[in-house]
Amino acid sequence: MATIFSKIISGEIPAYKILEDDNFLAFLDIFPLSKGHTIVIPKTETDYYFDLADKDIAELNIFAKKVAIAIKKAIPCRRIATMVIGIEVPHAHLHLIPFNSPNEVNMKNPKIVFSKEEFEEIANSIRAYL
Repeated sequence: MATIFSKIISGEIPAYKILEDDNFLAFLDIFPLSKGHTIVIPKTETDYYFDLADKDIAELNIFAKKVAIAIKKAIPCRRIATMVIGIEVPHAHLHLIPFNSPNEVNMKNPKIVFSKEEFEEIANSIRAYL
């Protein structure tokens, strides 16, 4: 069965895409911990991050680095946290989360609600730095 991320890749489910190539996709998390919270995924559906081939992990991280640099330029923050949890969706993925203090990077924190227009504005501002 296809994951929600596979459905985003195929276009069945819309997403606020940041960057895409033949192998990877970055898009805004619709339940963000902070403004600019982005998810980066491989286009191959692999459940567990560490089941990815070494080459794929390396390339995913290089792809994510480009996105993280753009996020940091677009969103005022001290750092971009990189988090691999992999429980909520059975598709390997990284979270890129802008933050100023470590307590902001806690998945139990309340999620921020943005309008469609705000998500589009955030995505556009990040893409402008790619």
